[in-house]
Amino acid sequence: MKTFVRNTSFWDQSCGLWVATCLCLGVAACSDGPEEADWAHWAADPHSSRYSTLAQIDATNFERLEVAWQWRSKDVELRRKLGRQNKVKPGKLTFADFAGTPLEIAGVLYGVTSLSQVYALDAASGELLWLHDPEIWREKKHVNFPKHRGLAYWQDDADGRRARIFAATHDARLIALDPATGELVSSFGREGRVDLLKTLRAHKKLIRGYDYFQASPPAIFEDLVIVGGSVSDQPTGKRGTPGDLRAYDARTGELRWTFHTVPQPGEPGSESWEEGSASYSGAANAWAAMSVDSELGLLYAATSTPTNDYYGGHRLGDNLYAETLLCLNARTGERVWHQQLVRHGLWDYDLAAAPNLVDVEVDGKPVRAVVQVTKQAMAYVFDRQTGEPVWPIEDRPVPASNVPGERAAATQRFPTKPPPFDRQGMSVEDLIDFTPELRAMARAVFDQYESGPVFTPPSLQGTLSLPGSGGGANWQGAGFDPETRTLFVPSTTWPAVFGLYAGLPSVTDLAYTVRLLGTPFLPTGADPVTGIPIVKPPWSRITAIDLESGNFRWQVPNGEGPRDHPLLRDLDLPPLGSGSPTCVIVTKSLLIAADGTGPWIARTGRPILRAFDKTTGSVVGAIEVPGRVRGCPMTYAHNGVQYIVLSLLPEPDPLLVALALPEHVK
Repeated sequence: MKTFVRNTSFWDQSCGLWVATCLCLGVAACSDGPEEADWAHWAADPHSSRYSTLAQIDATNFERLEVAWQWRSKDVELRRKLGRQNKVKPGKLTFADFAGTPLEIAGVLYGVTSLSQVYALDAASGELLWLHDPEIWREKKHVNFPKHRGLAYWQDDADGRRARIFAATHDARLIALDPATGELVSSFGREGRVDLLKTLRAHKKLIRGYDYFQASPPAIFEDLVIVGGSVSDQPTGKRGTPGDLRAYDARTGELRWTFHTVPQPGEPGSESWEEGSASYSGAANAWAAMSVDSELGLLYAATSTPTNDYYGGHRLGDNLYAETLLCLNARTGERVWHQQLVRHGLWDYDLAAAPNLVDVEVDGKPVRAVVQVTKQAMAYVFDRQTGEPVWPIEDRPVPASNVPGERAAATQRFPTKPPPFDRQGMSVEDLIDFTPELRAMARAVFDQYESGPVFTPPSLQGTLSLPGSGGGANWQGAGFDPETRTLFVPSTTWPAVFGLYAGLPSVTDLAYTVRLLGTPFLPTGADPVTGIPIVKPPWSRITAIDLESGNFRWQVPNGEGPRDHPLLRDLDLPPLGSGSPTCVIVTKSLLIAADGTGPWIARTGRPILRAFDKTTGSVVGAIEVPGRVRGCPMTYAHNGVQYIVLSLLPEPDPLLVALALPEHVK
């Protein structure tokens, strides 16, 4: 393993103590000058708030932001070098993502690229301080299109000067790096690495980086590093890899506890898997980022659909703890409470967002709550100590499956508050009607498939579903303003067709498997003839939810959408929404969001970063940025300057860009 070190002279013996002070203070001042503020966690803090108290950038100056510095991902450079050395075959090691959100701690940014290369940059200049390549490219059967969203930072409470950067890499290893040098910490695991496949249950032989991989940051609690993991979607057989949660000693790498998301025989929850199907089923993994309440000693993890995403005739029953919000004792891994939000999942409605831990007041009483936003556009709110719903949740009848051997759950759970933050279910009334011609084209697509309310199961004919598996709220999650107790949820109105066909015995032991070919939709749910979605806009939006009343404060489109499309440009339409998932960050002064990475960018032809008034949802500023924003933005202050950092996808190289006000740009 190679680590490139550019400059580490700023790290001295006092640095560790300085970092300790800053992390203890959170965003409190750590200098005699203007306010300093770190971004020490993937979603700002262990509660996943995406909130910062910074206000140097506000509505009066947002449009004056300029590029303070930029840094190009080293992934393209690495691929070219390996190609020249004949270490990677042509067409391999392909990537089209740059979804990482860096941390900023004591004047240094720590981030990770799509190829799991970990980097450290000077927070003021963007200068590369060191680069560590974990060499995931050495895996011969490594899957193409790897991705990675972030890192975790740990500081030893017993020795305030000792800290570590933890990365769970795409090839399923947990590595510990020295923040000062980027070198592997030899006392952790085996020379700085823990092989996550070694302690993973598996019901079949695994291909590293394909059947199981890591894309999200670990969670940190005291001296534990806690990982979930990603399991390959839509496997060709009923046997899968269970997505167990595991905690490792941050000093030694020793496995401290395991929680079985697919219960073993005799464990609580195993009765929800009929005919012993838990013995071979997989997934139910926590691939999203997790949240931690350090004071209560509780870990919150959200899990995914079990094997297979769209057919469950081989795993009848509710299938705990799939598509479940789990609350675990962070020290021991013991289950404190759980709430299953999708029974017997058939829609790939993974709980993809990090749970938001929020402190609110409801009916005059203080509530420590947890909010889980979902792909099916619901926000479930629970007391995070007891797991009791803050507002009633109703069991409502949902459509039955007509696929032989399948038995969909008779009811699903619907929160009475807040209301759904995006559209649910498909009917003729949902189809676009900009013009009679477009309406007729949309109707022609609609009539090919079955349709119905949310949770209408997949079918052999194909079921037109809204939201699809890429709709609602995805891994980008939500942001929370602790001052106004408002949750800001970005979402996408993304339909999809869930179709099944009889499995071929020579290929699969599943009676039915998902039909991916012939679906008449682009990734955004658009008709490929027109390039326009068949459902009414907005196609992406941001919803502000008052978490003390459970009601909406406002809801607005996010992004222009294809208003300049030849079939739409003469209609004088309002903003239609970008049709792409996006992240928000919340500051004391603003709500900030980008267009995302969808096919429609602003009318200028450049992606846009917007600032919204948190009270009204009005756009108070908008600037062009030099690429599509893929990762979640973050903000920090260093030497009296507030920066906003974006992970972009310009051509040809992914780019990290820091924005600041012009008076602070050198």
